[in-house]
Amino acid sequence: MQKHQHGGDIYTSSCRIDFSANLNPLGMPERVAAAACEGVRRSANYPDVHCSGLRMALSEREQVPAEQIICGNGAAELIFSLTAAEKPRRALLVSPGFAEYEQALSAQGCDIRFYELREADGFAIGEDYLDCLTAELDMVFLCNPNNPTGVQIPRPLLERILAVCQEKHIRMVLDVCFLDFLDKPRESDFNMLLQENPQLFLLKAFTKTYAMAGLRLGYGLCADEALLARMELNRQPWSVSLPAQMAGVAALKETEYVEQARALVGQERAWLREKLTELGFRVYDSAANFLFFSGAPGLSEKCRSEGILIRDCANYRGLTEGYYRIAVRTHEENEELIRVMALWQR
Repeated sequence: MQKHQHGGDIYTSSCRIDFSANLNPLGMPERVAAAACEGVRRSANYPDVHCSGLRMALSEREQVPAEQIICGNGAAELIFSLTAAEKPRRALLVSPGFAEYEQALSAQGCDIRFYELREADGFAIGEDYLDCLTAELDMVFLCNPNNPTGVQIPRPLLERILAVCQEKHIRMVLDVCFLDFLDKPRESDFNMLLQENPQLFLLKAFTKTYAMAGLRLGYGLCADEALLARMELNRQPWSVSLPAQMAGVAALKETEYVEQARALVGQERAWLREKLTELGFRVYDSAANFLFFSGAPGLSEKCRSEGILIRDCANYRGLTEGYYRIAVRTHEENEELIRVMALWQR
């Protein structure tokens, strides 16, 4: 299993600009920060253990009944409570992929199998993934777009995967935490398929979209309300703080902010891809708010010496030294990244 390591480790490294964490380049909205501060002032009281106000706000936004929404201390808590509730015997993961899926499944003693993404295919999931969906599986995790590659699964293929999972009673966990940064997010929205597919669990978070990583707030959508009840039994009460709940309600009103961020990310992602390619890096087809690329080993250390953090992906299962991930940030910051990288590519 991969070493427990993530982007955003600004506490052990000197950092001017952090490209290692895939957060909204616009930063946390002021009204969200103000709501969190108000939550701190009210924190002599326990938070609402049911997250009632937040779930009602999410219900209105997602067009899903509040009873089919569960909130957690980040998406990571929901991953762990989901595997604890289901206790799957066999599961299928994509490699490379988000480390917490494997960690949570391993904690339950699950037999984990891997679908290996191939560089020759641009790290894209192929039709052969369907052949891996055998009846002996209990659970699959998919991230769309995938982390760390940013490659998006075509909707027709994803719908076929869902149909097979429903037919074979395989719990399909679809992590769409980067959905808001897609050029056309509604085309990848699976909310309307929840009622007909109770095996489907959609995992979402405020972390990336609203730059709320430190507040820890995620949520899940699922029509299987019995599963959500079991998940509640497998996690501690009051795990979602009052500042996080109030910030979440405020964040859901920031529609213009999300649209501005999506436009910025789309423009800057294309600019960064062009500049990285010009420097000689191989850049893969990311649809998210980050880019995945390959180059010479040691680049992350060289960037760190200039006060810039990028994500070294060598600790991902299926990857080796020389693979990296960078967040898409503001144009000024992106220019500084390219300037620093050019120092080592000359």
